Amino acid sequence: MNKIVLEHYPVEKLPDDLRVGLEQTLRVTITLVPEETNMSALQAFRELMSDPKRPRTERAEIDAWVRSLRDE
Repeated sequence: MNKIVLEHYPVEKLPDDLRVGLEQTLRVTITLVPEETNMSALQAFRELMSDPKRPRTERAEIDAWVRSLRDE
């Protein structure tokens, strides 16, 4: 896992939501650590299916696709 550490970073350069409660003249250390996104196949499927921009697929198309997979 990669992480990025920025030492002595000026608070005035931080986004507004990160500056809350800090003096603008301070310097801080920022550590960025990517979050693990281990999404299960079921979670990925649910996310895909709930996307309102996803083009709709007719049942007949889905049935034909499943049959083609069985025939392989």
